[in-house]
Amino acid sequence: MRHARVYRRGNELIVRDRRLRERRYVVGEGGIARAVFVPPPGSGTAASAPVADRWGVVDFRDADERTILRIPLAEWLPEAGLVGVLDLGPSQCLDRTGLRRFVGDLGISLQESPESRAHPEDKTSGVRPDRAVHRELPAWHNWARGIGMFVWFVFFLVIAMTGKANEWTALVASAGLFVVPGSDLAVRLLQRSHDRQNTLLADATIVVPAPEEGSGATRRFRDTAAVRVLPQDVVLTDTLGRERWIARGGASGVSSLVRLTDPKSGAVLGVEFRDGADAVRALLVWRWWFAGPQGRETWSKLVSALGVPVSDRKVRAAEHSVPWWQNHELAADARSMSLMAPKEARSRTRWNASAGQGAEPLIVSLFGLLLLPQLASDLWPARVAGALAVLTIVMEVATVVVHQLASRLRLDRPAALESP
Repeated sequence: MRHARVYRRGNELIVRDRRLRERRYVVGEGGIARAVFVPPPGSGTAASAPVADRWGVVDFRDADERTILRIPLAEWLPEAGLVGVLDLGPSQCLDRTGLRRFVGDLGISLQESPESRAHPEDKTSGVRPDRAVHRELPAWHNWARGIGMFVWFVFFLVIAMTGKANEWTALVASAGLFVVPGSDLAVRLLQRSHDRQNTLLADATIVVPAPEEGSGATRRFRDTAAVRVLPQDVVLTDTLGRERWIARGGASGVSSLVRLTDPKSGAVLGVEFRDGADAVRALLVWRWWFAGPQGRETWSKLVSALGVPVSDRKVRAAEHSVPWWQNHELAADARSMSLMAPKEARSRTRWNASAGQGAEPLIVSLFGLLLLPQLASDLWPARVAGALAVLTIVMEVATVVVHQLASRLRLDRPAALESP
């Protein structure tokens, strides 16, 4: 989500997505006249709201009360996947995302709707408003996979049941099945190309973990996790490679660092990144980031790059082998920014886990096996169908094998610690 932004330019509100596509909305006469905050149902519990709406939404409406743009708060909260609705109320989330201040900068009013519901609908028009949401994968990827599986099902199973199957139906079915791993490969190649061309992080000050000696830190953790400090943002990358962007300065930006210490021993346990409202935005475990041979230099580099005040605060230490951060509101952040068990890391970084299709390699490969007998046919369409089935199986199996080998032979092995 490096490029995704909601910002103002002149009298326009601009929503830019991760692929740099922009949608523009006029603010003022003939366009957006006011904003309405619609909290989730249940007085802040958001129990029945969709995931994107669990802290509510901000509707931008015209003079006729027609909703032009809807911004779900969860889509624009960097720590949305790390903090629960019981720890962060809807009104607090509105402040933390910066949307309350942004609406004020637009020169329009922000009102709170008396109705709290999971799906606030526009009463004056049957047209659905635009939604400023993020997609992990492009829409065409899901469409391609769905169409591919549908084509395979229709041409291999349905038509076969009618007794009208031939070499051409086998070819179409095999091509449809090939689209499933083919679309995955296309997305990965495009992502890799975009990452190589992306220069947003080129000038960042990079702070990498300096774990304590004997901790068993893996190469995955040492090579992936990082804190990158840019002129306007702080980018935290966790052990799985997921990025979280937090602004620097301002009410919702990183404004201070707080070292958490053991009240008995005085040992430093962790570091909180706090914003201008003194809310915790990120949490690092000292053991994994600053307790190693290079720890002092790493800590000094972070403090110098951020240029914010540093203070100490006592926190209850761990008891009965329970991590000290277990009851912290950002416990999930501490866990994701720390060393992760190799088995869990492998499971959560495999491609099919992110695509939401954990059993896909096995299922698609089995479907491909059903088409392999076509290779023995004397008809060229059937042989092409068999060849596509082979490629489909190879692509599915190769994805799993390469990921497992790279993880077990390199990423999940202990990394050598640097000496000061």
